[in-house]
Amino acid sequence: MSAGLGTGNKGVGYTLRKPKPRKPLLQRVFASKPPSFSFTIADRDEAGARALSELRDEGINLVANALAQSIDHIRDFFSMLRTELAFYVGCLNLHDKLAGLGLRACFPDPVETHERALAFRGLYDACLALRMERAVVANDLEAGDRLLVVITGANQGGKSTFLRSVGLGQMMMQCGMFAPADTFRANTSDRLFTHFKREEDASMKSGKLDEELKRMSEVADQITPNSLLLLNESFAATNEREGSEIARQIVRALLERRIKILFVTHLYEFAHRFHEESREQAVFLSAERQTNGHRTFRIVRGDPLQTSFGQDVYRQVFGIEN
Repeated sequence: MSAGLGTGNKGVGYTLRKPKPRKPLLQRVFASKPPSFSFTIADRDEAGARALSELRDEGINLVANALAQSIDHIRDFFSMLRTELAFYVGCLNLHDKLAGLGLRACFPDPVETHERALAFRGLYDACLALRMERAVVANDLEAGDRLLVVITGANQGGKSTFLRSVGLGQMMMQCGMFAPADTFRANTSDRLFTHFKREEDASMKSGKLDEELKRMSEVADQITPNSLLLLNESFAATNEREGSEIARQIVRALLERRIKILFVTHLYEFAHRFHEESREQAVFLSAERQTNGHRTFRIVRGDPLQTSFGQDVYRQVFGIEN
C-alpha cells in the first residue's frame, strides 16, 4: 500500500498495490535493498491500533468500492436476464396455449418505419380466444400502402374485435413476438394510439363529445407521422352531420402527415364522402351480415353501409321475429 502527504501532513492518494512475485531465496538475500522505515505499536496502544486501522481502510477503500460496484452490476445483469427470460417463457406459454386451441401463429414480416404496409391472412384476436377458450373467427386484409382503413356495417358484427386484433398484432410484432395470424406484414410504428368510445362521465364534469375531443387533442399533441391510430366509433356522441364533419377534418389532417389510421364508424356521411373523394388512399370494409340477420363476424371488402342494422339487435333483445 502506498500514499502521499497532503495538507497538514495528512495522507492522500492511498493505493492498494499488487505484491510483486517473490524472487528466489538467494536473490532476496544478496540483492541490494532500498532504505525502509518501520514502526511498532505497543500491545495496549489503542489509539495507535485505531490509527493503523484507519490507514488500512483508506488503502482498501477504492478496491472495496470497485468490488461493490461489480457485485451490483452482476446482480442487475441477472435481474434483467430473469425479466427477459420471463418474457420469452411467457411467449412460449402463450404459443402453446393458442396451439392447444387450434389457432395458428406466424413470424411477422416487419417493414421499415418510413414505408406503409398492412397485409395479413387469418388474423384473430388472441385475447378473445383466451377468454372464450376456443378458436375464434379470423380475417384477411390486403391494404398495401394505403393510409386509411374504414370499417362500417352491422352492430355486433365483429368490427371492434377486428380493430383490436390489428392493434394486438402490431404490438406483438414490435415486441419481437409471433403474430396471431397465418401471415402478418406491416410497417413498424413509432407509437400506437387508440381512441375508443367510453361510458358517460359519472362525475358529470363534461359531456361525451367534450371528453372525446379532449382525448383526441392529447393524441394530436403526441402523435408522429410514423404512428398508428385506431379509432373506434369516435365522435358519435353528436349528430350525424356534426360528427362526420369533425371526423373528416381530423382524419384529413392526419392523412396529410401520412399517419396510418383504422377507423370503425357508424358515421355514414363521413365514410361515404371519403369513399367518393379519396378511394386511392383508403380501403373500405364492412361487417358481413347474412340476409336473415345472422352475423358471421367476418370483415370483408365493401362500400360504406348507411345502416348498422340496429333492428336486428332490437329483435334479438325483445324476442321479436319480424
